[in-house]
Amino acid sequence: MPRPADPAIPPRPDPSRPAAMSAPDPGALLAWYDRHQRRLPWRAEPGTRQDPYRVFLSEIMLQQTTVVTVAPYYAAFLARWPSVKALAAAPLEEVLSAWAGLGYYARARNLHACARAVVERHGGAFPDTEAALLELPGIGPYTAAAIASIAFERRAAAVDGNWERVLARLFAVEEALPRAKARLRALALTLLPETRHGDFAQAMMDLGATLCTPRKPACALCPWQGSCAAHAAGAPERYPVKAAKSVRPTRQGVAFLAVRADGAVLVRSRPPRGLLGGMSEVPSTDWVEGGPADPALAAPMALEWQPLNAAVGHVFSHFALELAIWRARAPALTPAPKGHRWVRPEGFDAEAFPSVMRKVLEYIG
Repeated sequence: MPRPADPAIPPRPDPSRPAAMSAPDPGALLAWYDRHQRRLPWRAEPGTRQDPYRVFLSEIMLQQTTVVTVAPYYAAFLARWPSVKALAAAPLEEVLSAWAGLGYYARARNLHACARAVVERHGGAFPDTEAALLELPGIGPYTAAAIASIAFERRAAAVDGNWERVLARLFAVEEALPRAKARLRALALTLLPETRHGDFAQAMMDLGATLCTPRKPACALCPWQGSCAAHAAGAPERYPVKAAKSVRPTRQGVAFLAVRADGAVLVRSRPPRGLLGGMSEVPSTDWVEGGPADPALAAPMALEWQPLNAAVGHVFSHFALELAIWRARAPALTPAPKGHRWVRPEGFDAEAFPSVMRKVLEYIG
């Protein structure tokens, strides 16, 4: 049997690639970037050194989230915690509360844990190599490469979804994602320039975000049009090839909305690890396919629970959720059971409620 290709070794040229096609020139991309780079809140002005903390904060927030969504959260975080030391000193509960609504809440826990590690292990200064950055909690290969290249001008390939799309089209990679990731990274290493590593990383991101878009790419404006195998074949939208998605299961549960006579609502904190770890929630049953067999057994208090003719839905990365709502009224001085607390509506903003729980709270009545 032939030995599998080593992903660290760039693949040989594809024989299907037209011989007359020029190789992608990093200089052409950088010249395009100098003219058309996006102005983003976390980017330093041309000629100004990037702040590693701002790069770190933006990269964690931008994972699986759009620039438009991230921008106000980034500004709020930076105003509240202007340095990695300030973020590390903040209670996790406050960080989770400020993150509420941004989704993928493990990122907030990782953000906080990483800030503390930078302070405890490195005196508040981010390490400047991929290898050292990878040793920090919550920092994976992409984020390490992004910080190393953008903040410290290290020669690193920060391959995100935009990079993957550009590379898959440039080289007409037929292997489907996610299996193609190793090959795309190997191809990325062949394109890295000798200088301006941070600009090149951001130029690749901008090219994918503004011209080499998933649908209707603006090939006529692309600095690499003459080097793109997918464009030459007349089928840029065919790439990157993606494996068929698996069916997302649906889980069901019941949320118990207890409202005290003074308007306070019964809430609790989720376990620190796992889905929505450490976030605030209205008590509920387990979330399982088919729903709980006897929801009443999971009720947090002995009250007269009334099922509402209402439900909320939410889609997580690996399952969809449908929550029925049971509501009950409690006397004004009713104490909260162990592990729970009463929170009045004016205190909701201080709680780290994820989006699905904010939907439940709309039924306070």
